[in-house]
Amino acid sequence: MTIDPRVDAHIAKFSGEHRDALIHIRAQLSEILPDADEAIKYNMPCFVVNGVGIAGFDAFKNHWSYFPMSGSVLNQIDDLPAWTETARGTLRVPLDRRLTKKLVKQLVKIRLSLVN
Repeated sequence: MTIDPRVDAHIAKFSGEHRDALIHIRAQLSEILPDADEAIKYNMPCFVVNGVGIAGFDAFKNHWSYFPMSGSVLNQIDDLPAWTETARGTLRVPLDRRLTKKLVKQLVKIRLSLVN
């Protein structure tokens, strides 16, 4: 895995729940995608496989978001947590909530199936 220092700098701009959420999803993605590279794409941290964005994430005022880097990923999952919101290929998550590793694996698997 190539670690991009710009991802560290991006996360460092946040504090408290915002930073905690980003650190958590980054760790999950690092474990799920050990051969991926980190990058900044669309002004947010992203995990890239063979030059293709697989999963992005960022924090906002009242939530953090997971970006599956394809508008067709989220509609393939029937059991998204009720406390999440979806909008145009974005999964919005309350600052005090975390996605399960099982769900993140499922999101990554679907995205990878679209690029292979």
